[in-house]
Amino acid sequence: MVVTGRAVLLALAATVAVALSGLIGAVATAVAMVVLVALLAVDVLLAASPGAMRLSRDGDTSLRLGDSATVSVVVANPTRRGLRGSVRDAWPPSSHAAPRGQPLRVAAGERRRVRTTLTPTRRGDARAAGVTLRSVGPLGLAGRQRTLSAPWTVRTLPPFHSRRHLPGKLSRLRELEGQHTAMVRGQGSEFDSLRDYVPGDDVRSIDWRATARGSGVVVRTWRPERDRRILIVLDTGRTSAGRVGDTPRLDHAMDAALLLAALAGKAGDRVDFMAYDRRTRAQVRSSGKGSQVGRIVEAMAPLEAELVESDPAGLVGTVLGTQGRTRRLVVLLTDLNAVALEEGLLPRLPALTSRHLLLVAAVRDPEVDRMAAERGGADALYRAAAAERTLGERRRVTAELRRMGVEVVDADPEHIAPALADAYINLKARGRL
Repeated sequence: MVVTGRAVLLALAATVAVALSGLIGAVATAVAMVVLVALLAVDVLLAASPGAMRLSRDGDTSLRLGDSATVSVVVANPTRRGLRGSVRDAWPPSSHAAPRGQPLRVAAGERRRVRTTLTPTRRGDARAAGVTLRSVGPLGLAGRQRTLSAPWTVRTLPPFHSRRHLPGKLSRLRELEGQHTAMVRGQGSEFDSLRDYVPGDDVRSIDWRATARGSGVVVRTWRPERDRRILIVLDTGRTSAGRVGDTPRLDHAMDAALLLAALAGKAGDRVDFMAYDRRTRAQVRSSGKGSQVGRIVEAMAPLEAELVESDPAGLVGTVLGTQGRTRRLVVLLTDLNAVALEEGLLPRLPALTSRHLLLVAAVRDPEVDRMAAERGGADALYRAAAAERTLGERRRVTAELRRMGVEVVDADPEHIAPALADAYINLKARGRL
């Protein structure tokens, strides 16, 4: 049972009437209370039963972060009484459902559609919490209320802001692949043509059979390779939960991974994806050539940073155990945290780099650079010293990774996605991929 504001006003009016009439006593108060309760009871009995309503849903099931989705609830009234009242379609607070509540009238045997707009502020799956129906009697004093289940899920996908860089990167890739005749010497797998040897050519590129048939030394040229295998690994451990600006480091890494996946798919490479901390959180395996961005976006959407230390031994073992013996590019998006890398990943790199080409990409916090440049009072100098120490450790870890043959990309959130795409293109240009 619910009581409306009209019932409260009626009770207040009865109290004032009893006081002004001079009939002070228990009898007058009791009579007023009995009349009010009787009116409320009659109103409740005459109100349509909200539990008898039948609900169904339709609307959007997914959207990108920053957009809005519309979800509808259809309320069908199979009873003989019309329902007059209100409805509220409840969602998690991060969905920012609007409007909060809406008036509702459904005549007997009819149905009404109620629309709710969702504007989520975080990725993942938002599930409807329930639909609350309130049915008020003909007097408008009281009524019935019931929360009914109407399941629906809306998935909020990563926004993919770096998509704007894709046309420019594709243009560079097309130039590399031969539209502007950019051939690369090296040990590739896609033979292009033969030409005369010139000083500086790799002797391993000499075609001895062709040389024996002619009068000069002949070398092979190689087209930048296609149909290569790329594994994008997203570290979802503790360090990925740190915020860089107003966004978790994990979300910046996702954006960079999506640009790389889109670019590699256009290049004809096969792209796999894995999210890992102490176990595999998500995985997408390419089923052939073509873009895997849609599947990767769906896999990324529910991911959240886990507040546990990542297990580098498990990560390396999983990569080596599930990717076969085919050499591929492994792109690890993580943080260049000196302690975590030196104690965990670095000792295990030889096993990985002996079979695959490894590229480590990290999101750099521009606030640390700003703090390192601070001068002034004692507090500013202490902050600058702490920031400089952090940057020094980051440079030391980067140098150690490169000494072990690992490609490293370290950039701020604004530049991490295009920098990672450039690193991929450069690897193709140098014949390493």
